Amino acid sequence: MRIRELFDYRLLKFMLVGIANTLFSAATMFLLYNLAHLGYWGSSAISYVLGSILSFVLNKNFTFQNKDSVVKTGVKFALNVAICYVVAYSIAQPAVNWMLSSFSLEQSITDQISMLFGMCLFTGLNYLGQRLFAFKKDEEIGKK
Repeated sequence: MRIRELFDYRLLKFMLVGIANTLFSAATMFLLYNLAHLGYWGSSAISYVLGSILSFVLNKNFTFQNKDSVVKTGVKFALNVAICYVVAYSIAQPAVNWMLSSFSLEQSITDQISMLFGMCLFTGLNYLGQRLFAFKKDEEIGKK
C-alpha cells in the first residue's frame, strides 16, 4: 500500500468518527479524573474502554465498511487499541513531565496535559492500526 492510499475518503470518515469519539472519551476521562479521582491511568483506561466500544461500532460499519465477523475484527481491534494506548500514554506522561519540569506545575495539571498529549499520539497510531490491521479487507492484503 502506498502512503498516498492511506489518505483517502476513509481518513475523513475516521476523523468524523474520531471527533465524536474524542468528545465522549475526553469528557469521560476528565470527569473520572476530577470528580471520581481515579488518577491518570484509571481515568484514561476506563475512558478508552468505553470510547473503544463506540469507535469499533462506528469505524467497522461506517468508516471502513468491514464485513468480516465481529469476533475476528473485534479481537484485532482490541489488540490494536491496547497496543496504541500503552505506547501513546507511556510516551506522553514522561515526555510532558520532562517538557514542563521547569514550570513547577501541580501534578494534576501535568497529568491532564499528559492525557491530552496521549490522546493525540493515540489517534495517529490508532488510525494506522485500524486501517492497516484491524479493518484491513482481505482483497487489500494481496495489493502491492
